[in-house]
Amino acid sequence: MVHSREQITSTLLDDILRSVSRSFYLTLRTAPAQTRRSAGLAYLFCRAADTIADTGLLPREQRLTHLGHYREQFLQPAIQWDRLFALADRLNPREGSSGERALLVRLSDCFHLLLALPQTDQRLIRQLVATLTNGMAMDLTAFPGDAVESARALPTLKDMDQYCYFVAGCVGEFWTRLHRYHIPAMAVAGPEEEHCRLAVQFGKGLQMTNLLKDIAPDLRRGRCYIPQELLATVGLTPQQLSDPAAISRLRPILHQLVRLTLDHLDQGWRYIRGLPARPVRLRLACLWPHLLALKTLRLIAASDRLLDPAPLKISRASVYRTMAVTCLLIPSPWLLDRYQARLRRQLFDVLHP
Repeated sequence: MVHSREQITSTLLDDILRSVSRSFYLTLRTAPAQTRRSAGLAYLFCRAADTIADTGLLPREQRLTHLGHYREQFLQPAIQWDRLFALADRLNPREGSSGERALLVRLSDCFHLLLALPQTDQRLIRQLVATLTNGMAMDLTAFPGDAVESARALPTLKDMDQYCYFVAGCVGEFWTRLHRYHIPAMAVAGPEEEHCRLAVQFGKGLQMTNLLKDIAPDLRRGRCYIPQELLATVGLTPQQLSDPAAISRLRPILHQLVRLTLDHLDQGWRYIRGLPARPVRLRLACLWPHLLALKTLRLIAASDRLLDPAPLKISRASVYRTMAVTCLLIPSPWLLDRYQARLRRQLFDVLHP
């Protein structure tokens, strides 16, 4: 059966994207219509790379090799279709969610859609995937094990910062350049390089929030993103973080990292404040992650159960409440500033009781 490009696009950006990430799907539905297709396609390419890096079907060395081959598809003008089909066939058979399997089956459709995009969008997506896959390669080389017993920590704070750029800072850069190209009001709001600098910091802040929130789940996968140089100052090893009681010894460096994350998010707030008033969707797509990150950081800083196996997260009710309040306040920058300042102050009060 031959499907039209519109049918393929709908399947990829509605059905498959929703099945692999409901949270990003909701963000994408909020994004401006002009950029929705390119942003959604970029996410699917990155999610496919993540599936390659995390699959249990292949040894670590082969995953690195296949990830490198996948990355090459974005570094050259011609798609190597045979290699692409072979990769999808190798990874598809048995593992992963139904959404991930469907994505691998339809990976060639993603590339066909890529080639139909404007040249600028193609270039930005190619740059994004080529950069982001460096972070996945870093995971595979920095963390050689898959369990707590073999867990290693990133060596330094500089390594943590580099990782956050690879997997999130570059996304902020991509998002900014994409919207400046498609939305004239965004292009006249300020210098592009300053916009991108703030966007990189914003992305790093969001990623650091995730890393701090997921210390325990990551540790069970053999990964500790808390730098070894910081752990050494309080006499901890990655393995000792599997004991929830270690939270009292971890807290000083945890608060140090929360403050660093807040510095990044403060730059993110400058980014949001610099966005044009229209389209409102663009501002909402940035506001929600920022405000939810502030709420999550407060939980991280205050919780005595951060190292428990159960993941730490804000309630769904709190998420919906934040979204509703933001929609009400967005016509008034002054009220929005006050709301953001209140969330920031609540976090600050935990850090400085």
